[in-house]
Amino acid sequence: MSEQTINESTEKKSLNFIEQIVVNDLAEGKNGSKVQTRFPPEPNGYLHIGHAKAICLDFGMAQKYGGVCNLRFDDTNPTKEDVEYVEAIKEDIKWLGFEWGNEYYASDYFQQLWDFAVDLIKEGKAYIDEQSAEEIAAQKGTTTQPGTESPYRNRPIEESLELFEKMNRGEIEEGRMVLRAKIDMAAPNMHFRDPIIYRVVNHPHHRTGTTWKAYPMYDFAHGQSDYFEGVTHSLCTLEFVPHRPLYDLFVDWVKKGEDLDDNRPRQYEFNKLNLNYTLMSKRNLLILVKEGLVNGWDDPRMPTLCGFRRRGYSPESIRNFVDKIGYTTYDALNDFALLESAVREDLNARATRVSAVVNPVKLVITNYPEGQVEVMETINNPEDPEAGTHTIEFSRELWMEREDFMEDAPKKYFRMTPGQEVRLMNAYIVKCTGCKKDDEGNVVEVYAEYDPDTKTGMPGSNRKVKGTLHWVSCAHCIKAEVRLYDRLWKVENPRDEMAAIREEKGCDALEAMKEMINPDSLQVLTECYVERYLAEAKPLDYLQFRRIGYFNVDKESTPDHLVFNRTVSLKDTWSKMNK
Repeated sequence: MSEQTINESTEKKSLNFIEQIVVNDLAEGKNGSKVQTRFPPEPNGYLHIGHAKAICLDFGMAQKYGGVCNLRFDDTNPTKEDVEYVEAIKEDIKWLGFEWGNEYYASDYFQQLWDFAVDLIKEGKAYIDEQSAEEIAAQKGTTTQPGTESPYRNRPIEESLELFEKMNRGEIEEGRMVLRAKIDMAAPNMHFRDPIIYRVVNHPHHRTGTTWKAYPMYDFAHGQSDYFEGVTHSLCTLEFVPHRPLYDLFVDWVKKGEDLDDNRPRQYEFNKLNLNYTLMSKRNLLILVKEGLVNGWDDPRMPTLCGFRRRGYSPESIRNFVDKIGYTTYDALNDFALLESAVREDLNARATRVSAVVNPVKLVITNYPEGQVEVMETINNPEDPEAGTHTIEFSRELWMEREDFMEDAPKKYFRMTPGQEVRLMNAYIVKCTGCKKDDEGNVVEVYAEYDPDTKTGMPGSNRKVKGTLHWVSCAHCIKAEVRLYDRLWKVENPRDEMAAIREEKGCDALEAMKEMINPDSLQVLTECYVERYLAEAKPLDYLQFRRIGYFNVDKESTPDHLVFNRTVSLKDTWSKMNK
């Protein structure tokens, strides 16, 4: 076997199954050997982390194989859709690092879809049904029993045409009538049992206003929209597997039997992105927002892309995470810790290192000259030599972390304790000499003496001590608010747990959610101090608070009131706590 053949074989094995399909289709010359995909969100909410997987696949395949990915809003349900969501979706896609070729809307095709539906009625392939939703569901049968035909299935074509027009003129109230495709009520695939393809919605549309009263169903609009746009690969999640035959049938019908074998959209399915300790249904996320259980769609505890962005996740970390978990034909529950690991890995390479004290106690260097201030140089990112440096002031009185002092410490305690030496990061080695307490026994000041020959960079600085602590100068720091975020849910699988609670207690989704909310998902610390270098920090600046974690400037932060969000801790402590 030649070296070229070996390389080609290795590369072929590394492709995910969707990409392998694309490669094969190109090799066979299907669709003129081109790739055109689409990302088709419904503008009824904000995108969440699950959508990121579809975005990466849709845009990634087009990008890699010289094609184009279009953005198409599935705006066929005006009661739930809003321009706010349209704009938010665009922002999220761009933030992830992708650009669409064209911007389309399902509503662009309302006239074409209407004309197609009229043709189906005329051809005897569709009819107006006046049964209730409950009656239609009952007469569809089961997976083991065939359905029974609607009493309206063979109504005269002219009558169906007239009623269809009335539906769209607003003369028929919602729920009174639907248009159904006439296929096969005994088909093994339940989706073939005369599916509903149009219903009445008496609500203004965000783009078309009151022009339409009859709206197409998703299964009817989706495949045809793909065909109208020239989509070659229609990539969907696994729940659409049983919908694929209907997708193909409607595409065949819209072309009236013309040969489409080498020029048609083809649907392929992949697994969803599921995360433990996460609830991703837009319906449930909307409840959280409307009921005030979170602070909006971009609350950093939300699994929305705007929530992750506000929390400080980088788009690269999300794309890397999606790449790590891959694409398969079976659903799995991914560990949230894997996402956090991808974030740590990415931020380690890009975050600026700064000093911040979130639970302060004063440290007084008793033998350091009063009024003296030294300017220490600190590296912005040891992983990136080109990231440069900045300076931080050192003085007699410092803030240190309260957790870094223990008056009566065990033997292997390597932080601040009487009689023990530690290094103050980028500064000196100091020896703790004691502490001062208030009337309740709380430590209010820690005392230490410094060794002037141990300044970082000096010959004496080579003396080794086991502990290194961070600090900020009391006279040269800024007070800040720090928000520590954790998982929103205290149960590993909130979707299944919510269903179990609702069944057991007969309560609604909101009450079930209240039982599952993690009460410690947000801790607000208002007495924190950060170095002055952060006075100019802005949202989306990636920061590492030394020895604490990765942080981001919150959008509510102002020069007079700095606010920082914890993106993720330096190490995975959650997994250990919950074993």
